[in-house]
Amino acid sequence: MPGKARAPIHIGIGGWTYKSWRSVFYPKALPQKHELRFASSKLTSIEINSTFYGSQKPATFARWHAETPKDFVFALKGPRFATNRRVLAEAGDTIKRFFKSGVLRLQEKLGPINWQLGPAKTFDAADLEAFFDLLPKQVDGRPIRHAIEVRHESFETPAFRALASRHGVAIVLAGDSAFPEIADKTAPFVYARIMGTRGNLRKGYPDRDLDAWARRAKSWAAEGREVFLYVISGFKARNPAAAMSLIERVED
Repeated sequence: MPGKARAPIHIGIGGWTYKSWRSVFYPKALPQKHELRFASSKLTSIEINSTFYGSQKPATFARWHAETPKDFVFALKGPRFATNRRVLAEAGDTIKRFFKSGVLRLQEKLGPINWQLGPAKTFDAADLEAFFDLLPKQVDGRPIRHAIEVRHESFETPAFRALASRHGVAIVLAGDSAFPEIADKTAPFVYARIMGTRGNLRKGYPDRDLDAWARRAKSWAAEGREVFLYVISGFKARNPAAAMSLIERVED
């Protein structure tokens, strides 16, 4: 019997408008307004983090769609007004406003939504389940995928993993960081954020570490799970180089 086809692997960075990337990642004379077009020609995905801090205009999402290649994908961080609250179950109105803000203008380039909890937020099964119930499976006929990023050790429990799995929400794998690294696969896709780039390495990571992350990504994809992997934080100036090195490795 023929083997299962490998699922897509999307690799990129968080955001694209960082001063430290100019003349390092971006050509020196490149106008800032062309940075997304350039970044999307070198990477296969970007996690938009500006949506965490505030709403964007529908025309902005439409422009991002137009400026990127056909097979490019954006992940979006859900608004902090939904996740940085004592009772997650009360986030319904914020979640509805987020999906009415124009995010669907990304059309087929809309990837998963990363709902990032604060480091002080502890695991409360009932409240988290109520939050998951607020997350739409589809909006205006377009399927919506969700991921949850946790930063408190109380989430390192089988109850959390079972809850995420029951709702089909991916647990963000926080690699090379001080946060819990929960590698359980709880959704049809994998969402990883790796945060260990170093300034003294041209590619941000040693080759052996890049090889290891590439192997993990390929193994997830071989299982039929679409992969979203972002090089975040760490020594930010090196993140694009690390992401491009990973893309080379998974395409071998």
